[in-house]
Order: sequence, then structure tokens, then C-alpha cells
Amino acid sequence: MNKQIIFNLPVRDLERSKAFFAALGFSVNPRFSSENALFMNVVGDTLHVMLMTEGFFKSLINKPVVQAREANEVVICLSCESREEVDSLIARAQAAGARIPHPPEDHGFMYDQGFEDLDGHLWNLVWMAPQA
Repeated sequence: MNKQIIFNLPVRDLERSKAFFAALGFSVNPRFSSENALFMNVVGDTLHVMLMTEGFFKSLINKPVVQAREANEVVICLSCESREEVDSLIARAQAAGARIPHPPEDHGFMYDQGFEDLDGHLWNLVWMAPQA
């Protein structure tokens, strides 16, 4: 079995979050989903996100759930194949309701921009020149 990365995120409205991430091209794997959680394929078969209702998420931990609109613990960074892919994903995220906290940053060898999803989780999209 190949190693996989699965990160879990609490969300306020599971169906709304499902629609948001579907607009970005993430697909739901119904085999590992329920009324409390959606298992979504982010990139191929190795990177996934488990969107969980806040109540279900809280039942799995023994400390408070961070409200991502107020504080952040992590920025999820996804690599992209091109600058155009970064721009395309940002445009789709914004159209689906994301907040764009800053303009794109172009460092020549690296191009990136981020978005804040419906629950305030920060995502960064980055393209790096192959020669970098």
C-alpha cells in the first residue's frame, strides 16, 4: 500500500464545504464518507482531506477546536504544475466563496497565492520553476 496523507478539518456546514471543494475539482470518496464526514481526494490517490462536522471532529480530540477564522495552526500548501494552474484554482476558489487574503507573489523561480476556505482554513497554491 502506498503512503497517503489525510488531513482532517472541522467544518460548520458539511454540504456547503462539499460544494466548495467540488468546485476546486476535489472528488468525494463515498466509501469513507458519512453524514458526519466527507473523504475527499485532493490530488490523485495520495493526498486527501477528511471534512468533518465540528461536533464529530470535537468527539475525536480532548481539547477545544480552533476557530480558523480567529487563529491558525497550519497553512495547507499544494504544489501546482504551472502559474496558470495557481491562477485557475484561485479563481475557482474565489467564485465558490473563498476569501483571497493577498495578491499573488511572483519571485521569478516561485509563484504563489493563497485562499481562505469557507471555514477560515488557509490554503496556499505554489508553482516552482523546475530549474529552481
